Amino acid sequence: MTTKNYLNVPYAEKDAAKALGARWDPAKKKWYAPEGAVLDEFSQWILDTGVARVSVKPVAAKKALQNIITQAADKDFVAYSGEQPPWG
Repeated sequence: MTTKNYLNVPYAEKDAAKALGARWDPAKKKWYAPEGAVLDEFSQWILDTGVARVSVKPVAAKKALQNIITQAADKDFVAYSGEQPPWG
């Protein structure tokens, strides 16, 4: 069984990671350092698996999004609530 050391590679840095030997895992949509690779070369992208990187829980994020009010870019825009169509 091969070991994949997954990396946190930003899109802008993908070519640099690839040049060092990183491979793309299409199933997980993540870059990884293949087995036997010198991990020191990938240190800037190594994922800390023991540390949670997301501080907002999905439920809290959903509630936060519900409180966002946006304004239409078009000054003639009429919001449709689903009850009475504004066009007729």
